[in-house]
Amino acid sequence: MIRHGLGERRIIEIIMSLQERMPGNPIPFGDDVSAVRIGGNRLAVLKCDMLVGMTDLPRGMSLWQASRKAVISTISDLAAKGVRPQAILASLGLPRSLSERDIREIGSGLNSGAREYGAYVLGGDTNESKDLVIDVSAFGSCSEEEIIRRDTANVGDKVAVTGDFGLTALGLRIIEEGLKVPRRLMVEATSAIFMPRARLREGLALAKHHLATASIDSSDGLAWSLYELAESSGVGFEIEHLPIHNLVKEYALKAGLDAAELALYGGEEYELIVTMKPAALKRSRKLGALKYIGSVTGEEGRVTLRSESGVCEIERKGYEHLKRDSQPQLT
Repeated sequence: MIRHGLGERRIIEIIMSLQERMPGNPIPFGDDVSAVRIGGNRLAVLKCDMLVGMTDLPRGMSLWQASRKAVISTISDLAAKGVRPQAILASLGLPRSLSERDIREIGSGLNSGAREYGAYVLGGDTNESKDLVIDVSAFGSCSEEEIIRRDTANVGDKVAVTGDFGLTALGLRIIEEGLKVPRRLMVEATSAIFMPRARLREGLALAKHHLATASIDSSDGLAWSLYELAESSGVGFEIEHLPIHNLVKEYALKAGLDAAELALYGGEEYELIVTMKPAALKRSRKLGALKYIGSVTGEEGRVTLRSESGVCEIERKGYEHLKRDSQPQLT
């Protein structure tokens, strides 16, 4: 039993430090995915992600939505690398109390999540557990030249995202605190939590046209993901435009909430954060979804926000499993 609140990331560091490194590993430890060379300049790209009922299911989420989300969160990491998912394996820890109807919901959700992105569930494993556990593994392949790493951002690159932030953080407050909000905001914010979307189309286009120098999935939150990307590449970021969803801005202003806080520290958005050469950013506008938010700097590991009042440090915080002082998770 883990008693000292080491935190998920420290635990991963310890475990990985005890593993013998595979010679010529094409993707370093700590990236969104793992990969193996399979010949012909091709990579087999692998990713697994686990959903646990106690920590990952917000109130009101159905088993169909939960199992679908488990697939989407895994595919989102492949999307960040520009890799198309082909096959899914799902290992399930199932409480005895689940009915046949419940099991059918889980199975249908897994299939729906996979088929939305052109993949198929090929198999997996089942076992009994006290809490619901859905562990999804995804496989895809790509050429080694196309995969987008997270340790290759360069000073002078521009930073862009595939969408706006803050809806999921506000959605959780609506669900957990019963906030009274306009109907449109209610629908969009709760949908962002219950029915997330992976940015696979954008990730594939970025890889195909060699537009991104580095990329990361934002499911850990905008601020935390920026720090992860900065530290992996040995660079810093200066953010000039926070990508806050318009509905979040409007409601936060009326309700006295901090819209920037909601956008930076919510998590679960499944957007992509990418760095690109200035010329590539101009070319990428044909994709339609990318939003410029800032620049890559030489201040290693430092992430700042520039506003009319000056430049301030963006705090590195967000949810982390197995850590005592971690703020509550979105789900």
